[in-house]
Amino acid sequence: MATVRVFVGLDYHDAGVQVCVLDPQGRVLANAACPNDAQALAEFVGRHGDQIFAAVEACTGSADLADELVGRFGWSVDLAHPGYVRRLKQTPDKTDFTDARLLADLERVGYLPRVWTAPAAVRDLREVVRYRHQLAAQRRAAKVRVRALLRQHRQKPPAAVRPWTIAWHKWLREQAALPESTRWVIDRHLAELADLARRTKAADAELARRTAGDPLVEHLLAIKGIGLITAVTLRAEIGRFDRFRSGKQLARFCGLSPRNASSGVRQADAGLIRAGSPLLRMIVMEAAHRLARYQPHWRAMKAALVGRGKPAGVAVAAVANRWVRRLFHQVQPVALAA
Repeated sequence: MATVRVFVGLDYHDAGVQVCVLDPQGRVLANAACPNDAQALAEFVGRHGDQIFAAVEACTGSADLADELVGRFGWSVDLAHPGYVRRLKQTPDKTDFTDARLLADLERVGYLPRVWTAPAAVRDLREVVRYRHQLAAQRRAAKVRVRALLRQHRQKPPAAVRPWTIAWHKWLREQAALPESTRWVIDRHLAELADLARRTKAADAELARRTAGDPLVEHLLAIKGIGLITAVTLRAEIGRFDRFRSGKQLARFCGLSPRNASSGVRQADAGLIRAGSPLLRMIVMEAAHRLARYQPHWRAMKAALVGRGKPAGVAVAAVANRWVRRLFHQVQPVALAA
């Protein structure tokens, strides 16, 4: 029996999905709202064809829906880059009806700006990684609030006492002259910090368990200056290194490439490009600081750039860029085995 090919655009929302179905000539066969349910979508689109090529913008929940449509019903589903899709629109107006129609048409003509669909295991790892970084952000915020309260009351520990050490806690309990209300608030913050430390330790153990035996993580951990959190963050946020064509492309994905701001005879840089995951860029920049401290090659590169008058932050960014580009080639055999 002959198959009927159709192209489907899915404008995803929590409450429902706008579905546009086109035939190979671009004629609209249907454009209606459906429940956010894979079975309902399959039944609706199945009335118009049985060889289904669909597109949905990458957003929270869309990857899970795409996996279910592929696994249960045999659809071909591509995730679209929402920023590029928005630029391709020919009108400033935005409706679910037109969005679904555009996605279906881009899929039909082969112009859909696709993004990599991370496997479920990578998406699960990302959840734990991002939770762990959220805990770290909460710890930093709580520490900032404690330090602010101490500054407010002009309380400083002795010069030899480092913050957050056992000696610092002893000074805070026994010597800091604080009003009763302030001490009560600080005690609450310290209790919060203790709880966050326990939760962070549990998250670290979970990350170690999930990545045990992962060849890519083991390779990263063997690099001096790279710890567990850096390794698993790279694993989760990048996924597969071999999905990039070059180290330069990977560095750009990490947001480590210089942004050009040239016009005519004026040639200038404008810092790093505004792209990629802020968490990923932060982690790689932190790794570059450690690499420049522990590894002679990167220490020499940073020193040479600083010696030429470059700010230390720019030198570290250059180290991060070069390290990621080198890492791309080093992990290719490992990435193929991962």
